[in-house]
Formats: sequence, C-alpha cells, structure tokens
Amino acid sequence: QVQLVESGGGLVQPGGSLRLSCAASGSIANIYAMGWYRQAPGKQRELVARHISGGSGGNTHYADSVKGRFTISRDNAKNTVYLQMNSLKPEDTAVYYCNRWPPDEYWGQGTQVTVSS
Repeated sequence: QVQLVESGGGLVQPGGSLRLSCAASGSIANIYAMGWYRQAPGKQRELVARHISGGSGGNTHYADSVKGRFTISRDNAKNTVYLQMNSLKPEDTAVYYCNRWPPDEYWGQGTQVTVSS
C-alpha cells in the first residue's frame, strides 16, 4: 500500500498563495487518478481537485469553489502530487489531504491551511 504524506500548509493572508505537496512512499505512475481533498471544521470532506492520467499531461477537474484559483499537477518521476493554491480566501481554511480518486480508506495526516488576516 502506497503511503501518502501531505505538506506545505500554513497560515496565509487572504489573497496569498501556497503550494501543497503529497509525497508517496512508492510509485504513483500506475495510479489512474489522484485527488486533493479538504475538510473544514464541522463539514464533510470534499474533493477539491483531481488529476486523471492520460495523454498530453492528463485531465483535471476542480470543484467550482476553487476553479481558476487552484491547480493540481503530478510528477510521476518524483512520486509527488502538487496543489498550487492562489488567491486564497478565508473559506479555503481546512485540513487538506491527498488520496486516490475515488479515495480509498487510507488517509494521511493532512496539512492545515489557514487563511486569515
């Protein structure tokens, strides 16, 4: 079972940027789709972005709430998935996780993102 470790979170002001990383303990090259998810206090975990492997760099999908601000990418050579987050808003505050898409039952610790002035 490939283990995933998220990093890169922190405290940022509204309008700021962060880049999250998801490092896998093994190869992700054969994983069809990877996703970034988030869970805000008192809310259910939700899919933020997913990357499906394929020609020309693959296909991506974003939740409406982050479309145009977040970008998911993956580097199979480094076994890492990234989430570039720009123009952050207070409502983006959450713990961010990566997992396969659809997700399996193995979740990492996540990384906390707090957007506040």
